[in-house]
Amino acid sequence: MDIDKQLNDISEIKNLMEKSSKFISLSGLSGVFAGIFALAGAAVVYLKFQTEYSSRFGSAEYFQKITKPREFIYFNLIVGAIVLILALASGMFFTYQKAKKNKSLVWDATSKRLLTNLFIPLLTGAFFIFILAFHHVYYLIAPSTLIFYGLALINASKFTLHDVKYLGILEVILGLISGLFIGYGLVFWAIGFGVLHIVYGITMYLKYDR
Repeated sequence: MDIDKQLNDISEIKNLMEKSSKFISLSGLSGVFAGIFALAGAAVVYLKFQTEYSSRFGSAEYFQKITKPREFIYFNLIVGAIVLILALASGMFFTYQKAKKNKSLVWDATSKRLLTNLFIPLLTGAFFIFILAFHHVYYLIAPSTLIFYGLALINASKFTLHDVKYLGILEVILGLISGLFIGYGLVFWAIGFGVLHIVYGITMYLKYDR
């Protein structure tokens, strides 16, 4: 009995230490909804521009043939911004609900460290993508978004659930593969931000949220 009690005490101490050093209020539902919004955004972009040059959508040849390249870029930026806003809003909502359920804080020193480690690679990637756009290297934008997003998740995973690291690794791998298959950036983007998020979100929900 004493041994069992000691093991339980050790387990409780370990859980308390984890809660104090890691942000564990991330909800799997936020990943699911982020994936749904990303797939919807990709579908909107494809439906609007597929008739321009659908055989190599998003490739260098595509940008040489489409009649309104600036409209393509601006439209993608607008859709991407809307998807990001919706994903962040749903993420904040479900995270707050989970934190409230677990009686834990949403904004504390751990969540600040999490966001700092997340946004350093994200902002770096954003500036790099602006540089690509400035030099009209549009066909590398989709791979770059996946790679830098994956690096951001890996960097931030130290301060949250360890499973986030695996999602980040998959995003980086997908981004690198996307760089080899120019012309299918939107497809890889939809898989990375859409399908992987939904699969990850469902897995996390079944593992931690129920």
